[in-house]
Amino acid sequence: MTIEKHERSTKDLVKAAVSGWLGTALEIMDFQLYSLGAALVFHEIFFPESSTAMALILAMGTYGAGYVARIAGAFIFGKMGDRIGRKKVLFITITMMGICTTLIGVLPTYAQIGVFAPILLVTLRIIQGLGAGAEISGAGTMLAEYAPKGKRGIISSFVAMGTNCGTLSTTAIWAFIFFILSKEELLAWGWRIPFLASVVVMVFAIWLRMNLKESSVFEKVNDSNQPTAKPAPAGSMFQSKSFWLATGLRFGQAGNSGLIQTFLAGYLVQTLLFNKAIPTDALMISSILGFMTIPFLGWLSDKIGRRIPYIIMNTSAIVLAWPMLSIIVDKSYAPSTIVIALIVIHNCAVLGLFALENITMAEMFGCKNRFTRMAISKEIGGLIASGFGPILAGIFCTMTESWYPIAIMIMAYSVIGLISALKMPEVKDRDLSALEDAAEDQPRVVRAAQPSRSL
Repeated sequence: MTIEKHERSTKDLVKAAVSGWLGTALEIMDFQLYSLGAALVFHEIFFPESSTAMALILAMGTYGAGYVARIAGAFIFGKMGDRIGRKKVLFITITMMGICTTLIGVLPTYAQIGVFAPILLVTLRIIQGLGAGAEISGAGTMLAEYAPKGKRGIISSFVAMGTNCGTLSTTAIWAFIFFILSKEELLAWGWRIPFLASVVVMVFAIWLRMNLKESSVFEKVNDSNQPTAKPAPAGSMFQSKSFWLATGLRFGQAGNSGLIQTFLAGYLVQTLLFNKAIPTDALMISSILGFMTIPFLGWLSDKIGRRIPYIIMNTSAIVLAWPMLSIIVDKSYAPSTIVIALIVIHNCAVLGLFALENITMAEMFGCKNRFTRMAISKEIGGLIASGFGPILAGIFCTMTESWYPIAIMIMAYSVIGLISALKMPEVKDRDLSALEDAAEDQPRVVRAAQPSRSL
């Protein structure tokens, strides 16, 4: 039995799913290694002469620098992906990210070369961000275009589970290092281990991507030679309603991720003087539970659509943010109770939304602009919400000497996500070879002409 040019076998689908899962895991490992490092140890290694509060803000600033670079990467590699194919770009991005992460592990510290240490750190973070700006969007695009209609949600959840694997691996590594090393050993050399260990995942992911076939949807539309099948000018995306709705969906998830996975971990340890094991253990357990949350929501969205699960998860985050944060910051509660509260808000406000994000955003855009618009909408939302959110949270918490700004910001981000979900069209059964964006492709209601009356 032969397979036609634009068809893909089950083996191809499995390979694409594993590639998307592994590449996304590596990206999240890269960024979570850095974000947890920034929250827990980098302020002492690269900014030792600043006050505790200012050092944390500066460390969060280096975290945010990567998000600025991600927008440039989304534009550059997104356009390439829509013109030359998804596969080639995904090979480039994963190589860039992996090399930069490994190099962070061999950086000299502030004590060794002074101010050049944080400069080198930010430089690698920016290059890493260029590659990361198109990685998850490219993997989401590729897997959505590989998956059969009716199963796109559950299959695309492999991308989100890759995120979960990355978070789990990172928090497990940090937790293990905190457990076996003293603070002096951690600051002297132990912090390098997670970054150097990521090279193993990088090598396997690169090998897998070298053997991956191109998206059949991209090939089919690209081979059609239709004038309208060429990518639209970059500026036209800002006139697309789908672009802004997708940005709003991303805003809700990315903002909560930056606050809960990055800032809150540092706030608990540095400001409230909690044991470092509490946030790392909570994120590790939450990521394990996410292996049930993520595929369940992907499956559910295949049954009832993308909008309703989005509405449910954003509403849950709005309702739970304040009570969960009030427990998390209160030392009178047992550590296990604090961990449970962190798990609940993390699954509702971060993992649950990310389970839906990649497939929904891929379905919202037309084929020849999907990679570019998905990547840029993701990164604009990520830059504003997650890139600058932890910095603003640090400033507001320092000014108010309170945890209230964290809860308020989680609620605000979730409100934006909820409004976007309410206004978006349902896209679960959309033809991914369509050229128009989903919100622009909705049928218009035309009022029937009234018959003229004779006098």
